[in-house]
Amino acid sequence: MRIRVQNEAFDLGVEVAAMSRGRTDIGAIASFVGLARDMNAGSGVAAMTLEHYPGMTEKALAKLVDEACARWTLLDVTVIHRVGRLLPGDPIVLVAVAGQHRGEAFAACEFIMDYLKTQAPFWKKEETADGERWVEARASDDAAAARWTDS
Repeated sequence: MRIRVQNEAFDLGVEVAAMSRGRTDIGAIASFVGLARDMNAGSGVAAMTLEHYPGMTEKALAKLVDEACARWTLLDVTVIHRVGRLLPGDPIVLVAVAGQHRGEAFAACEFIMDYLKTQAPFWKKEETADGERWVEARASDDAAAARWTDS
């Protein structure tokens, strides 16, 4: 299991290759890559800055991965989240989950991403033509994560 919070961009191909290198027990790798958009809440976004608390954020991500591993039989998980100033089109987050079968890999990947959006201690500030603004949590993200509380 790999969890990283970093300023540098990541490469999906490199990360998936590292996850599967030398492994013949993996039957599926499901992945999600989140990208910075140039539009949010009806206005253009020139850049965004992601902040976190070092140490605390990694612990929260590790707890989230542990919970996914308790729910599904997973062979490996990689979570990479960037911090710092990002431009539209830049990769922000990678969640990659390896399992014997696609169903568990897909479900765990979606679970991790849903909770990452709502539980992980990151703060996002956008730069717009009207100035800077902090991004509030979305009700739709909370609703997506809530569906996992019954399963």
